[in-house]
Amino acid sequence: MRNFTMVCKGVYRSSFPKRKSFSFLKKLKLKSILTLILEEYPEQNQKFLNENNIKLFQFGVAGNKDLMDIPEQAMYEALSVILDKRNLPLLIHCNKGKHRTGCLVGCTRKIQHWSYTSIFEEYRRFSHPKSRTMDQQFIELFELRNVVADPRYLPDWPEVGVVSFFLVCLLNAWEFVV
Repeated sequence: MRNFTMVCKGVYRSSFPKRKSFSFLKKLKLKSILTLILEEYPEQNQKFLNENNIKLFQFGVAGNKDLMDIPEQAMYEALSVILDKRNLPLLIHCNKGKHRTGCLVGCTRKIQHWSYTSIFEEYRRFSHPKSRTMDQQFIELFELRNVVADPRYLPDWPEVGVVSFFLVCLLNAWEFVV
């Protein structure tokens, strides 16, 4: 499986999982797969998910080689899935595990308080040799204050800064109710 790595505790990234990688994925004991492809999930992959009691979260983001218009709402919803420890361990993927996955991981890194230098270095490492400036700009301009997550189920990541993120989530929930 190309571009596979652990992003953080309970979160992995990769290219599109093929049948030959299913035995490896079983060892990860995944609870969820989060895919960023538009197309219908293949039958053999659906069967693998069903047989292994893995939940599929699909947020369709077009894979465009030119200027990519990343739907922010899909990224907010995908981050809410990642930030719910009930969904972990989780695998994030698109087709090649480069650009769409890189944008979502980059936004996760912002939540983890990574510097832009570190976020973009990681993005370029996985997207090389075709890094996209527009993807990096998307990550930089992405508004974390619009991410909604239930503070009771935030992952046990020391980098998240539970107190500050809790306040953001609480404010977002309050605005949503009002």
